[in-house]
Amino acid sequence: MPLSDYRVALAPFGYLRVAINLGNPVLAQGDASAPRGPSVELATALAQRLGVKARFTCHDAAAAVVAAAAADEWDLAFLAVDPARADRVAFSAPYVEIEGTYVVRDDSPAQQVADLDRPGVRIAVGRGAAYDLFLSRALQHARIERADTSAAAIALFDQQRLDAAAGVRQPLQAWAAQHPGHRVVADRFTAIAQAVAAPAARPAAALQALFAEVDAIRATTLLAEAFERAGQQVTLLR
Repeated sequence: MPLSDYRVALAPFGYLRVAINLGNPVLAQGDASAPRGPSVELATALAQRLGVKARFTCHDAAAAVVAAAAADEWDLAFLAVDPARADRVAFSAPYVEIEGTYVVRDDSPAQQVADLDRPGVRIAVGRGAAYDLFLSRALQHARIERADTSAAAIALFDQQRLDAAAGVRQPLQAWAAQHPGHRVVADRFTAIAQAVAAPAARPAAALQALFAEVDAIRATTLLAEAFERAGQQVTLLR
């Protein structure tokens, strides 16, 4: 069955309500009035296949997108796959992989991520982000200091002179380039698999059709071209 046969189930308001996380600049750029980037392009393609228009609502953090799912505020979103979200959100197969790593000061003794999991080390993270969820499970000794967003976590690291800030490699590198005296460690603590998300309460057949369409798009050049237009170097998953 074509995806449009599931229009009512997937877009019950007659249009596709799409949540965009502007807190992840690898996937989305612009602002709330004019979002752009790979997430917007992929959502637009899926809406066209569904036979409806896409309407975008922007958030400043993944945690806000997940919270909005509980309030039934969106039909489609773009999130990192994590088991802590599986009760509210259904995920497609991942379509891109990005790295979670740390920014530190140049004088930090840490040369790799393992060096930061030590007693007394304080690491800033964005509350509810994929790397917050991962580090909450993985860190044995370091202490997590949470801020409301990924950008606020970097500011917290800087202002309180914490030992590191965790985040997605590209925005950390961009921040370090604008703030001399800082560097991003070479390795990663996790590979963050990003997927298309829909409310888990949608009918199973509709979700299957939606995610099959995502798979079909992954086989085209749409995503590669979208990330190239956004100036983002990423690892696409086929």
